[in-house]
Amino acid sequence: MSKKILMIVGDFVEDYEVMVPFQALQAMGFEVDAVCPDKKSGEQIATAVHDFETHQTYLEKPGHNFTLNADFDNIKTADYAALVVPGGRAPEYLRLNEKVLDLVRAFSDRPIAAICHGPQLLAAAGALEGKKVSAYPACAPEVRLSGGEYVEIELDDAICDGNLITAPAWPAHPKWLRLLVDRINQS
Repeated sequence: MSKKILMIVGDFVEDYEVMVPFQALQAMGFEVDAVCPDKKSGEQIATAVHDFETHQTYLEKPGHNFTLNADFDNIKTADYAALVVPGGRAPEYLRLNEKVLDLVRAFSDRPIAAICHGPQLLAAAGALEGKKVSAYPACAPEVRLSGGEYVEIELDDAICDGNLITAPAWPAHPKWLRLLVDRINQS
């Protein structure tokens, strides 16, 4: 099986949830292609840092620019061992793109790792039915409405149900990435 991983991203993806997995998976020897619909390799997306201060929900601060290294329109999903879906605001609008949903569906037999708001995209693609899923807690209704079982876990924890690896937020990166790599190695 390929040592390539596909990462689907978009403007205002959560900064840590794109930067850390992208670099960590490369450090582990994987080739990681980051793509965004309507953007080409070498173009950038804006990221956002979600933070809690004294408000009842997170606030969004500007993050870094992230440079894409592959073209969405040229992706051949069969070339990849797994799909990574970071959170932030990007999954909210990426799920409106039918080509993105088709891309997600093409990974139904391979590991998919989604974190934070990433399961919003998986829900829209019909990939959560019958699965135990963690996500940012505000996404729990979408997980349930799409036929998944929302599992509340600690922010630094992750779960695996078959080929689906999910976590509530970036503090779970060590466990989430380990589960992803283990599933790839078992495939």
